[in-house]
Formats: sequence, C-alpha cells, structure tokens
Amino acid sequence: MDSCVTAAIAARDFDCAFLHLNYGQRTEARELRAFREITAHYGITMTLSVSMEHLAVIGGSSLTDRTMQVTPANLRPVGIPTSYVPFRNANMLAAAVSWAEVINAEGVFIGAVEEDTPGYPDCRRSFYEAFGEVVREGTRPETRIRIITPLLDLTKTAIVRRGVELSAPFHLTWSCYQREDVACGVCDSCALRLRGFQRAGIPDPIPYASQPDYRT
Repeated sequence: MDSCVTAAIAARDFDCAFLHLNYGQRTEARELRAFREITAHYGITMTLSVSMEHLAVIGGSSLTDRTMQVTPANLRPVGIPTSYVPFRNANMLAAAVSWAEVINAEGVFIGAVEEDTPGYPDCRRSFYEAFGEVVREGTRPETRIRIITPLLDLTKTAIVRRGVELSAPFHLTWSCYQREDVACGVCDSCALRLRGFQRAGIPDPIPYASQPDYRT
C-alpha cells in the first residue's frame, strides 16, 4: 500500500522506473503480481526485478523463515517483532541506488513510514538521512541521487486519504505477511493497513479472511 501511494506521488512529477525486490518472503509471488499490475496501471516501461534471496538464506525473520511463526498483530509492540528482516531496507536501497546511478536517476523513492517504526530500526528518519550520506560518499562525484521518503511522517490513515486523492490503485496492492490467496487480517501489516482504512472511513478493496476492528 505504501509503495503504491509513493509510486502515485512519484509518477505525478517524474518519469519513473519501477524496481521490485524478491527476498524469499512468504508472499513473494503475490507481491510480484502486485508489482506487475501496478506497473501496468501506470504504464511504466522501465522496470527491474531483483532477487535478494540472500536475505532468506541469512534468515532471522518470520517473513523468510517458515519455522518461525508470524506473530499476531500487536499495534502497541515492545521491542523488535519477528517480522523484522535484518537490515532489509539497506539492502534494498543499495540495489536501487546502483540502478539509479546507471540510469542517471535523480532520486530513489521508498514508501517508508515511521508509524511502522516500533521495533523496525530501518524505518526511522535517522536511518534514511544516514543512508543519504552513504549515497553521497559512495557514488561518482557527479552523481546526485536523493533518497525520497514522501510518506515517512504520515499515519496509515493519512496515507489512505492521500492515495484516494491520487487515485492510487489500492485494489492492486498486497500487504499481508503470511497469505497469498486472501489477506489474513491478523498480522501486523494487515492490522496497520486495516486500521488506516477504518479510521479513514474508506473500505479496503482487497479480500480478507478476517477484518477485526482496529480503530481503538
């Protein structure tokens, strides 16, 4: 959902190239389908799908290690949840910046949201500011690639409303951590997404096995 709204923002002002990263996550096939459908929706011709299977080999996350349970939703978490994929966003940004440098892109958009931060160290503003410095230090002197996080300070409710304003194709998106047929409705990602739609008073267009009320 966040990546889709970020794509809608980017496509409004820039000629875009879309990057998708597979890292052995449980819903890899469903997320790849969403990427392809959103790419077609925006008519993007420059695309790249990259395998980052090393993150699954490394393990340490319930998203990539099927011997670990995806913990039920907890919107007031303490500590790092099992769904945290160690240093995932740094790996993804590194691949994106490599491609951006080759195609002479001005920036890399990422749908990071600090509301996801509880336990997710790579969703914090300080992380993206630090990575921007890494990009400046580690690319050609003439390269000027910005890390752009347009949703970072928004709540999921605000993201839903912004997506509606931009006619973002929410019906093509997928957020569930553990199912590919219908969204489970009870993992952290589903809960955050559903709470955003519920508080915005807008029906979520994707199917769910369960839709608890997360508004309180």
